[in-house]
Amino acid sequence: FCPTMNSLLQLLRANRPFYLTYAGLLLAAGGLQLAFTQTELMQWVNARNTPAADRFFTYATYLGDGAFFAVVILALLLRSYRWAIKCMATFLLTTLVAQGLKRLVFADRLRPAKFFEEQSLNFRYVEGVELAHYHSFPSGHSTSAFALFCLLALLVKDKRWGYAFAVLAALAAYSRVYLFQHFVEDVYAGSMLGVVCSTLIFSLLNSYWTRRPKDWLDRSLFRR
Repeated sequence: FCPTMNSLLQLLRANRPFYLTYAGLLLAAGGLQLAFTQTELMQWVNARNTPAADRFFTYATYLGDGAFFAVVILALLLRSYRWAIKCMATFLLTTLVAQGLKRLVFADRLRPAKFFEEQSLNFRYVEGVELAHYHSFPSGHSTSAFALFCLLALLVKDKRWGYAFAVLAALAAYSRVYLFQHFVEDVYAGSMLGVVCSTLIFSLLNSYWTRRPKDWLDRSLFRR
């Protein structure tokens, strides 16, 4: 039932566009966090704003919303039960782990709006965005976005889509910092959590279905 290390390596190689792009993003963001504090990073992002970016990231953040994940699951039901089940399992696992970490392990981690509340620092807020104050780590939207787009990269035949999927996930994660909802470390951890969970679900289900094939898995709501 458990995938072997060899099968995981084959999966990584077969999906190089997504994983290499993500690795580059991970290294870059990790380097920035070693060089600068979380406050300095928040100030840098917060200072680089435009009205167009406000509108863009207000919508881009929905790429990591649970409702968007649910829409994709419903869409995949039209393509393949196999794909939809993988997506549903990924959604359930990432939600359980992320929310468990938020509320049980790191329950005292404050969001930027609350953390900086009594400090003499000037930050700009995007009009119309309701700011959360608690349960900052890890970022749930970033976890969902990277889990979803990693899974889509694994599912599609044309692996070049992996580049675009990695960028879309990164935009959703960046939006959480831009909108002053999370620190960089929150979205960084969320991205890793999402990619790991998605990769594991994909590998585990593939391994299980290889040993116990099911004819109905390749059917869909429109193909019986």
